[in-house]
Amino acid sequence: MVRLMLMLFVMIATVLMGMGIVAVLAMGLDTMQPIVLAAVAGFAAAIPVAWLVTRQILKGQQAV
Repeated sequence: MVRLMLMLFVMIATVLMGMGIVAVLAMGLDTMQPIVLAAVAGFAAAIPVAWLVTRQILKGQQAV
């Protein structure tokens, strides 16, 4: 479970961090602090998201 979660975390974190950075830049906040905070928030949000996605994938496998 941990290996799958780590593989998913890499992809999910990249997506969430990118979305946060794009949102911050679209709001016109183009200094370093908001960009870094958006990236850190995406990184932190990716941990529970990766865990939930991994759980759903493994739950679906057991039913088969």
